[in-house]
Amino acid sequence: MKEVRMGVIGLGNMGSNHIGYINEIPGCRIAAVADHDPEMLARGDKLENCEQFAEGLDLINSGTVDAILIATPHYDHPPLTLAAFKKGIHVLCEKPVAVTAAAADKVNKAFARMKKKPIWGAMFNQRTHANWQFIKRVMDSGEIGELRRVCWIITNWFRSQAYYDSGGWRATWAGEGGGVLINQCPHNLDLITWFCGTPNKVISNVGLGKYHDIEVEDDVTAMLEYPNGATGVFITTTGDSPGTNRLEIVGTKGKIVTLGGGKVELTRSHQDIVEFCYGTEESFGNVACDTMTVQPGGKGGGHRKVTEQFIKAILANDASLLVAHASEGIKGLELGNAMLMSGVLNEPIKIPTPRAKFEKLLKDLAAKSKGRKPKKVRKAKVDMSASF
Repeated sequence: MKEVRMGVIGLGNMGSNHIGYINEIPGCRIAAVADHDPEMLARGDKLENCEQFAEGLDLINSGTVDAILIATPHYDHPPLTLAAFKKGIHVLCEKPVAVTAAAADKVNKAFARMKKKPIWGAMFNQRTHANWQFIKRVMDSGEIGELRRVCWIITNWFRSQAYYDSGGWRATWAGEGGGVLINQCPHNLDLITWFCGTPNKVISNVGLGKYHDIEVEDDVTAMLEYPNGATGVFITTTGDSPGTNRLEIVGTKGKIVTLGGGKVELTRSHQDIVEFCYGTEESFGNVACDTMTVQPGGKGGGHRKVTEQFIKAILANDASLLVAHASEGIKGLELGNAMLMSGVLNEPIKIPTPRAKFEKLLKDLAAKSKGRKPKKVRKAKVDMSASF
């Protein structure tokens, strides 16, 4: 294959962002687009030699594409992915890969059963950023020892009521399957599991419509417990302004702290803290250490880089070229499911989550929905670059 014919399904905020650069990627062109909304679909008018479809399934079955990028509302991601698999079409899926871990697991198992596997990537563009890649290298190297504690305060997601009123599916259990955890935080949930692994238990406090006139969660404080006894805290909201984005990871031989502006503070201890604790004769002494500030630099290409690597992986038939394989999307998703479930039910949740119980919880929440969406969708000013 010398050229990948790409189809983009969903031309909302993210989909329209993607169609702005895809034709500039070597070896790729947009061959088709799809959207339910005629106004959104019209965004494809500026694309040459591009078919238009009202339904994503019609695009998949049309024979006009070799690969698709899915940028639809979250619940549509698994069925569109499975439909593409049946046609042997490569898939790049926007985050999250699904709404529930059960749905993601179903797709993972379907992919595992395929003899001829398509290239299947996830749009985890944050993984391309140099500071996150630096932290990943440090964690994988064991440079700061065994994990003891992680704390991520990620509250710079402020959203106005106009944002929530700008789409009929936004901030509803039936349309989106959640709030800040499923919409804003999939990247952070992916990264924290990428760095530290998956915790085995979660206890959380969740506020439903705490700061906005919505039915889903817009405020979360979660406590994490890891298999080795390490602990963590994850705090997020769309109600704080100004917000904070600060990650601290503490190990037995040092720590990592993000300082903002792409800077990372790395502290290396001269001795493992466990050895020092039981070996020193000092009552109040601290292990000697060295601290350095690193600025790896750059955002690493973001969405475009993920798509470029997806195209390279297709042309080379090499999934290792992907920024993130979509089968990994279940990890952060399951953590988010556990946080929401713990907060709503007010009980600790073990991971893997009780998936049938979580599915029932979402259905019950949707059934009890008060329908607090506006009768008329508001036109909100949108600058997607401010969200990256």
